Amino acid sequence: MNKTTISALMLAVAVLATGCKKADNDPSTGPAQEAGKAIDNTAAAAAQNTREGAAAVGAATERAAENVDRAAERTGDKIENAADRVNQNMKEAGAEVRQESREAAADVKEGAANVTNKAGKGLERAGEKMQDASK
Repeated sequence: MNKTTISALMLAVAVLATGCKKADNDPSTGPAQEAGKAIDNTAAAAAQNTREGAAAVGAATERAAENVDRAAERTGDKIENAADRVNQNMKEAGAEVRQESREAAADVKEGAANVTNKAGKGLERAGEKMQDASK
């Protein structure tokens, strides 16, 4: 036999000698059972941590979706209110323009009446002068 084979056999014997000993705290379980139990416990803990992490991510996603929904709702309300204010402002501006147009028309009418009166008086004076000149 070569050196590697002898070393491997010695290692196997050492492992068997220490590995076959029963645990002091539980005489019914051997090292393989304890190792299997440790692996099972580790796998169960990893699975539980994964489930908890997934649940936390799911809850955070739901909260984020609810926040987005509320923000969209508030934004929609604000847009609606702004549109209502713009509409009201346009109505008020239209009423103001109509009122100013009426006032301007009344001023024009009054101005036209004044011009007509003055023109009529001027014509009347001219007519009187023509009558006086013909006498």
